[in-house]
Amino acid sequence: MRLLIATDAWHPQVNGVVRSLENMAAAGPAFGFEPIFLTHRDFASLPLPGYPEIRLAYATPRHVARLWDDLRPTHVHISTEGTVGYATRRYCLAHGRPFTTSYHTRFPEYLSARAPVPEAWSYAWLRRFHGASNGTMVSTPSLERDLGARGFINLMRWTRGVDTDLFRPTPGKVPEPTDLAGLARPLFLSVGRLAVEKNLDAFLRLELPGTKVVVGDGPDRARLAAIDPGARFLGTRTGAELAALYAAADVFVFPSLTDTFGIVLLEALACGVPVAAFPVTGPLDVIGATGAGVLDGDLQAAALAALSIPRERCRAEALRYTWAESARQFYDNIAVAHGTAPVWARGSVQATQAAIELG
Repeated sequence: MRLLIATDAWHPQVNGVVRSLENMAAAGPAFGFEPIFLTHRDFASLPLPGYPEIRLAYATPRHVARLWDDLRPTHVHISTEGTVGYATRRYCLAHGRPFTTSYHTRFPEYLSARAPVPEAWSYAWLRRFHGASNGTMVSTPSLERDLGARGFINLMRWTRGVDTDLFRPTPGKVPEPTDLAGLARPLFLSVGRLAVEKNLDAFLRLELPGTKVVVGDGPDRARLAAIDPGARFLGTRTGAELAALYAAADVFVFPSLTDTFGIVLLEALACGVPVAAFPVTGPLDVIGATGAGVLDGDLQAAALAALSIPRERCRAEALRYTWAESARQFYDNIAVAHGTAPVWARGSVQATQAAIELG
């Protein structure tokens, strides 16, 4: 089975959508699927003003049609609501092809943070976009409830995971990363795109002891750096380098009010770092009452209280989330929405063994 994943979010972007899709693609063969991607790289594109890493593709149903015969998909998943996703949606509807979608981003809130566009208008458009699918995947129970109350239908659960081999506590004798050497403790870390919708202002304006450390880049970096000259901005980091920065931190501060999940929460927990966040969708689902973090409308109080949380408790909570389970949910949703009996449900020994090895 060939699964076409249409997405506007793809390299060189570094975000949770891209990481999730990469992991789903790697798991595909274990569930009887060959994932193939349709991205901005398949079309003429331009950089989004202020976000050069985001490409706006000139994608139309006619362009999709020209690629379809070579792609030969048996199943279709539309990951984003951008030009690539919209063109693929229109092609599927015109040719009677079923498809699934996923809701990764609170686009109405993001848009209203930048322009005077009523959220009700954006939600009406998104409800229409996703309403044509055979299933819309959402990452958390609270997001499912919220979208259901807004009239979204055919909602399906798809959780996220974390690589607990890469993201893990650093052994005591390993020196801290060079970028953090000599900084006053405690270290309060935040990781993510430096853009207005991430609400990093709330973090940088806190009066905290020690040092604030920000990892990531984006169009808002210069403005944010001016808020707290004492904060350290390290730019984008990935892989083992990023994991080492997490593990060296004392508290992970997540100020976002609009993220639908927050894979960075799992990465921090996997490294044994307690979380401080607002009690909103994402943190409520990942942290909740686990004791692995503190959720409070007063983010400063949450950050200070999180200092006393045992790191072992954080690591234990992260171990509950695996990419293998995430992939099982994802491909189960794909099969059910397309009316296909899952390969693993038919007793495929190879698929079962591969799924075990993935986990």
